[in-house]
Amino acid sequence: MRLTNKQLTDFQKELVSVIDMYKQEFSDQTPTDWKVYEKQWANRLRTALKELKNVIDQAETTIKVEPKRFGRPPKATAKQKALILCAKDIVQLSGRKMANLLPLFSLFDDVDISYKTVERAYSDPLVRMIIHNMFVVLVKNKGIKRPDTTGDGTGYSLTITKHYRSVTESRGEAAKSNEAAAKPANSAIKQDKRKLFTYSFAIMDLESHMYVGYGASLRSERAAFEAALALMGECGVEPGSIRLDQYYAGQSTAELFGAKTALFVIPKSNATIRGTYV
Repeated sequence: MRLTNKQLTDFQKELVSVIDMYKQEFSDQTPTDWKVYEKQWANRLRTALKELKNVIDQAETTIKVEPKRFGRPPKATAKQKALILCAKDIVQLSGRKMANLLPLFSLFDDVDISYKTVERAYSDPLVRMIIHNMFVVLVKNKGIKRPDTTGDGTGYSLTITKHYRSVTESRGEAAKSNEAAAKPANSAIKQDKRKLFTYSFAIMDLESHMYVGYGASLRSERAAFEAALALMGECGVEPGSIRLDQYYAGQSTAELFGAKTALFVIPKSNATIRGTYV
């Protein structure tokens, strides 16, 4: 049986009403007790910083690198750079502010570097491998195997004149791929090859609220999604279910998951029960 446009519209309205009821039920919470919140936040920060070095040590042990025979030795090791980047993000500091505080940290760990070293640490392949392994170690230590998950992607503009949400609303799904972002009306005009966005996709375990997959891409949101699935597989996680938006409402998405994974997607506005109209 094929749904008519009116039936699809009624279904969408019903879905919106269910979402509104859910928001109304769970938004009526007691006001935040800021004294309790600050105490809990301080305890979580203390625990995170305490465990951070142990996780970095575990992540670094699986990486084997031949020592350099030439060149000036770095001021900080890859482990120290990874520790600096993670601590910087946890305490929400910029690269320059973090570098300015490092003389204080050097009293404890013998680190003395400039803010440029902090910025360049993001492109250090050893640091990237350590952070990648840290993600895997944390998920495995949590013991997540068959979670109920949800996933969503977004884009980060590479220019100040574009906003991801505005562009996706005006151009639709075409904006979610740099390869199809710019299409001149006149085919004789050379197609603009500039990239507008960089894309990311995150998959979260609904029970623990922990990310079990993450991917990034300069090509498209779909490529970031596939990278997130690859990392989730590396963590040994096979989702029992996953929830995605209408951009992933297609047969190609269903083929990425096994028979034991339930796939929930928001249907597209032109969706039909028996495939396309043609």
